[in-house]
Amino acid sequence: MQFNKKLENIKTYEAGKPIELVVREFGIEPKDIVKLASNENPYGCSPKVQKAVTDIVSNMALYPDDSMVKLKSALQKRFDVEDKNLIIGSGSDQVIEFIMHAKASSGSKILINSVTFAMYEIYAKHVGAEVIRTASQEHNLEEFYELYKSEKPDVIFLCTPNNPTGDAIDATEMMAFLEKIDENTLVVVDGAYMEYAAFKDESKKVTPKELVEKFTNVIYLGTFSKAYGLGGMRTGYGISTAPIIEELYKLRPPFNITTLSLEAASVALEDERFVKNSIASCFSEMKRYEAFATKQKIDIIESYTNFVTLCLNENQNSTQLADALLRKGMIVRNLSGYGMNAIRVTVGTPEQNSRFFELTEQLL
Repeated sequence: MQFNKKLENIKTYEAGKPIELVVREFGIEPKDIVKLASNENPYGCSPKVQKAVTDIVSNMALYPDDSMVKLKSALQKRFDVEDKNLIIGSGSDQVIEFIMHAKASSGSKILINSVTFAMYEIYAKHVGAEVIRTASQEHNLEEFYELYKSEKPDVIFLCTPNNPTGDAIDATEMMAFLEKIDENTLVVVDGAYMEYAAFKDESKKVTPKELVEKFTNVIYLGTFSKAYGLGGMRTGYGISTAPIIEELYKLRPPFNITTLSLEAASVALEDERFVKNSIASCFSEMKRYEAFATKQKIDIIESYTNFVTLCLNENQNSTQLADALLRKGMIVRNLSGYGMNAIRVTVGTPEQNSRFFELTEQLL
């Protein structure tokens, strides 16, 4: 059977192993498995969200509110933008897919960081676009600008904080970079972990409203899968100028967000205390990872997210370590597929982190 030839060079995105699969493969009891691979909030979501979802679960026969008025109103209030500036996706991944189909095609060029979120490349290849990468592991805006001038990309992705490394771009430097980009080049600022960066360092905070007011060619992406603890609800959003949002809406399927997801995300925005407490705990626990890396004589990239990237030394192997941890019920992310001898570890609860330190010290 013949398929679209554009699919021939696309690798399937590999998500972090689910707990259920580890149970089946290794016969480990679910209670003995710790998942620190997908950057979920280890404290889950707000209790207010759980109650709200439970209260409406009996109303599943009707289609969701396709205007998404409740969630959009909450986002408008949070970011001080208008309805016309918003689009909601099934995770921010879906908004990335809309962007690729709206702006790129065969012959287009997409500029991304050397090491960054894999879906940028995958969606670019869906439409036959060429992917240009920087050489630097962390975002170097000077390098981005030189490639922008020479390659003339149609879309530029800036992931800040970056996944999977955890580094973040200084907001002032980003604004200066954006001012030099032609208005026909769409710049995507992926802020999936921005709540963490803004908490840790105000200089890394990127404000969607400022982007919308200053630039006609920028879209900001956010998600409820990380700080808000709603990975299972798959809800993300894009914030941009009205003309860009109008084009993306042409690609949005009807009812792309479930009733439960809309309610969960709306209520999650109301419980800011829960989110801030989760983030504060994350950075408190991150200090333990920094101390662990020093003790083990391995490098750790300074992180502005809810995960850490541990770069192993030449005598260690990230694939072997990740596999060995998996067999003991500890799920982490091996970054060998990104060309790095490193593992990415979600900062969990104190108990989960202690278990990681204990097992990893034994294996190293």
